[in-house]
This record gives sequence, structure tokens and C-alpha cells, in this order.
Amino acid sequence: MVETNNGISNKVTVGTLLVALGIIYGDIGTSPLYVLKAIVGERPVTEGLIYGGISCVFWTITFLTTLKYIVLTLRADNNGEGGIFSLYALVKRHGKYLVLPTMIGAATMLADGMITPPISVSSAVEGITNLHGLENLPTIPIVIAILSALFFFQRFGTNKVGSTFGPAMLVWFTMLSILGIVQILEHPQILEALNPAYAFHFLTNYPDGFVLLGGVFLATTGAEALYADLGHCGIKNIRITWVGVKTALLLNYMGQAAWIMKLGENATLNGRNPFYEIMPGWFLIVGIIIATVATIIASQAMISGSYTLISEAMSLNFWPRVSVRQPSEIKGQIYIPSINILLWAGCIFMVLHFDDSSKMEAAYGLAITITMLVTTYLLSFYLRFNLQWNKLTVYVLVLIFAIVETTFFLSNVNKFGDGGYITILIALGFIFVMYSVFYGRKIRNRFTQFIDLGDYVSTIQELSVDEKIPKYATHLIYLTKADKRDQVEGKIIKSILARSPKRADVYWFVHLNRTDEPYTLSYDVSELVDDTIIKVNINVGFRIQPKAELYFKKIVQDLVSNKELNLHVRPDGSSRYNQEPDFKFVVIEKFLSVENEFTLHEGLLLNSYFLLKKISLKDENYFGLDKSDVRIEYSPLIYHPFDEVELVRVK
Repeated sequence: MVETNNGISNKVTVGTLLVALGIIYGDIGTSPLYVLKAIVGERPVTEGLIYGGISCVFWTITFLTTLKYIVLTLRADNNGEGGIFSLYALVKRHGKYLVLPTMIGAATMLADGMITPPISVSSAVEGITNLHGLENLPTIPIVIAILSALFFFQRFGTNKVGSTFGPAMLVWFTMLSILGIVQILEHPQILEALNPAYAFHFLTNYPDGFVLLGGVFLATTGAEALYADLGHCGIKNIRITWVGVKTALLLNYMGQAAWIMKLGENATLNGRNPFYEIMPGWFLIVGIIIATVATIIASQAMISGSYTLISEAMSLNFWPRVSVRQPSEIKGQIYIPSINILLWAGCIFMVLHFDDSSKMEAAYGLAITITMLVTTYLLSFYLRFNLQWNKLTVYVLVLIFAIVETTFFLSNVNKFGDGGYITILIALGFIFVMYSVFYGRKIRNRFTQFIDLGDYVSTIQELSVDEKIPKYATHLIYLTKADKRDQVEGKIIKSILARSPKRADVYWFVHLNRTDEPYTLSYDVSELVDDTIIKVNINVGFRIQPKAELYFKKIVQDLVSNKELNLHVRPDGSSRYNQEPDFKFVVIEKFLSVENEFTLHEGLLLNSYFLLKKISLKDENYFGLDKSDVRIEYSPLIYHPFDEVELVRVK
């Protein structure tokens, strides 16, 4: 079996194809629930509206989803992983101005993701009102109950139910195809809508054609999530399954359009959803159940994708450190409690604010157009520099994508007043957090002084054997940002030597290097002074939650078993009373000194950064030191000291 670096199988089997169906296509796969309803609304039925709308849907899916994402963007895999942060990690060395667009793209994707579960689940549950006697049944409590249960069970992991996602989505896409085919057979003329002339006529002659592109765009909103889930299934499985998924989607869209055409010219939907109207009455209950299951799967994919996005953001220094748990032994399956609560609150707010899916359709899609534009921008760097495509070819492709996506963005701007402003405001909140964390950390690092460890070697050696000083620890470990072999921060030397010197048998300086590859886990060891001063570099991929204590003890264990550095003949601090080796970690945290004066921008940025740092996960927990003997020390950051203070002595 051929495997990628992150363990994802590249082999194509029935099982891997089913996994792809269950994980990848939840969002885009459930769009037939609301796309045609959003395009038509209560407008009178005309051939120009229905044929033109379906033609736009077909060519949008073909051009954006198939060409841009399936054919081109999926090539941009970072050791098998996809998503906007993986793409950024691949191209960041090629451009100076990629950080802010990446923040914007990730933030808008997270924001629009808050409306994906509500609109999907609401659209499915509202089908209950098509049942006789249940026309006036309130669906909001049912939607809230389903969403709350979904978020509650995240803490237990999804590996047990995940195995059913593939077969469930296979049933879903099979149902979409059959329902569509039945209607197409009754009105086969609808196949003519695939002619791009109908789309052109729709955009140029239909009165609201440009505005209705906002509804058309809903058919491709899951494309960005499709790329983000690349690492779960592999490119081959996604491309193969997309053929069947696209066919099922188009058959259902055209089936719904065929049913609408049978209503006759100038008829209206009167609030009916064509998705449920094409179901035979005897099948309606089953169809509603299948649709609800499919939307739950779609919501699960969005939630899992958000966890992954935030985890990557933390590793790339775009997000404050928060608690990350792994509810199962499945690699890559994580649970972030704070994000789970945030998403749940956002989804419930959306349900209560909009009341029904029709109102959500009016707000859905605005933010994700911005994400797509950002992806196009980053993709241009990947095609140009990583794949070394011809510059003219890249510029032409990117220009075409940018024109199409800008058109969709402008059409979606019409949704701003109908609720789109909510996702934009949420996105601005995410951007503010990312901007504060990223640039605040940059300023903090700029004022970190690195010094030559060699200048203090003899002093540290003398301290290590000076029995007049009480022994602080057998093994004293400092986490350092210095990636060079012979450097550490000045504050670390000060911590060792100032006031109460810290005597130890062995001084370790451990540097955690977050790599641009997702699942790197390697290390190297440098002995600066025999058995006394040792530097360790640990390379950790950006999708791995670091566990510094575990890594360090494993490294020491390897060194002892390999009889390196003479550690195997040295006392480790254990005794007959305590068999554990004597390890003590020191973590030095910076705080914003009161001896600063700032400009407005500097003050807002740094105060926001340190506030977020204060309420986020502590360094010892983030680095996996929660089981160790850890000492936290504090060091002031003086960015702009006050000018000379003039004090007047009063006699």
C-alpha cells in the first residue's frame, strides 16, 4: 500500500471512495436543499429564469468547483494536506504580502461556516411541514436540539459514527440522482439548459440576473471545504468520487427545474421547496430522514474542519493558544472545547435570528466569496513558483478566476443588508484576533535578545560543580526560541545566574521548531559542553499538538539506551523513595511593562495581544508540560520606554 507522509492512503478502493463520499462532500452535497429555492424565490416562473438559473449553476460548478478546485487547487497539497493554511505554508516564502490575505481568507471561512449547519439542518427539518397535519409544526426547536446534540457529542470523537458517513452519503447521492432522473424523463427539454447561451441570456437580459447570482453561488460554497479536507482522503479518491457527486447534483438540480417548469409560465412556488416537491408522497418521510442525516454529516464536516483550521492557526501563530484534545486514537481527529462552544453559540444565534432557511439563504455565501478570492491569490503563487508554470498562463487563469469570483462577490454584496453583515462582522472579529496574535508576537520576538551561549559556558560549568550553591535540579530544561546551536535568549542566562543561581548537573536548552510540513516529528542533539550543556532541536509539524515533556523524556531515554553523552553513567536524580528522574522545566513568559508609552495602533495591538495571551492556554499546558515540575518566570517587555521623567523636588 502506498502512503503519503501523513499516513493517508493513496490507494483507491471501494472503502476509500466511501470515506471520501462521507467526509468531503457534506457541504456541497446538501446544496440541492436550498439552491433552486433561493434562485426562484417567489418570482414568476419563466423559461429564462429556470433554464438560465440551471445553466449558471452547471457552469459555475464546472468552472469553479471542477476546474479551479478539483483540477488545480488540489495539486497544492502540503504532504497530502490541504486548506488555506497549508497553501499559505507552501507559498509564504515567495511573497511579502501573503499574511493578511491569509488571515482574511481563514476568518471569512470560519465565519461563513457558522451558518452552514443552521441552513443545512433547517432546510432538511422544514421538510416535515410538507407532511399532512404537520404544516404548522414549529421546526426551530427541532433544529436547535439537533445542533446542540451534534456539538455535545464532539467531545467523544466521531470515529465510531464516522464509519457510517460514507454509506449514508452514498444513499443520499443515489436518492438525488433517482429523484432528478424521474422528473427529467417527464420534461427532457430541461437538458437544453446546459447550453451556456442560457446562462449568458440570464445574466444579460433577465431583470434580476446579476442579483440572482448570489443564489447560484450557493451551489459551489462547499468547494473551499472540499480542498480543506484533502488530507482525509487523498487527491485520487476526491477526483474519482467527484464525477459521481457532480452528476448526482446536476441531475437533482435539473429534476427540480423540470418540476418547476411543469407548474406553467408565471406560476410561483408559494413557499414550497422544489427539493421536497419532487418526492412522491409515500417517500416523503424517508426522504426527510435521509436529508436530515446528510445535513448532520455536512455539519460534522464543517465542525471538524474548523477544529483543524484553528489548530493550524495556532501552530502558525495566527491564533491564541487554546486547549486541544484528542478524543480518539485516530490521527488528526481533534476536539477544541473553546471553539466548540463558540461555534455552537454562533449556530444557535443564526437559527434564532433568521427563523427559517429562506432568510438564511439571503445571508449565506457573502463571506466565502472572499475566501475564494484569497485562495485564488495564494494559488497564483503556487502555480507560478512551486509548479513553475509559465507566467502568462498563470496570470490569464488567475485573472479569469478573479473576474468570476469578483462578480459573485459583488452579487452577494446585495445580501449584506439581509443578514450578510452578520458573517462579515464575525469575520472581522476573527481577523482582529489573528492580526493581534500574529503581529503582537512579531513585536515581542523583535525585542527578544539572543546571545552567544559560548560566552557563559565556563560560568555555567563552575556553577554546576559549586556545592556551596543548593542544587536546583538534576536536569534543568529551558524552552528556547533560538534555533541556532550556540544561542539562547538573554533572559535565560539571567534566569540561571541572577540573584539565586540555579545549579544543575545538566542544562538542557530545547527549541521547538514548527515546520511548514504538517506531520514532521524529528530531532537533533548538540553537546556544547560534555555532559553539562546540551542543545536539542525538535521539529514539529504544524498539524501536531506539541508534547515537549513527552518528546524530551523520549530523547533522553534514547540517548541513555544508546550510551551517548555519558548520561547512562550519571545519576538522574531518582532515589529509592522516588523512581522518577529529576527533571525541572523553566518557562519564561513576557508581560507588558508599565514603563511603556504607545501610539494608538501600538497600544491597541500589544494590549490586545497580551490580553488574549492572558486568557489563552498557558505555555506549560500548550507545550505539554502539565505533568512535569515546571517553574514559570516572568520577564517585562519594554517596547517604548517613557521619555526622561522630570521630577521637581519640593522643599
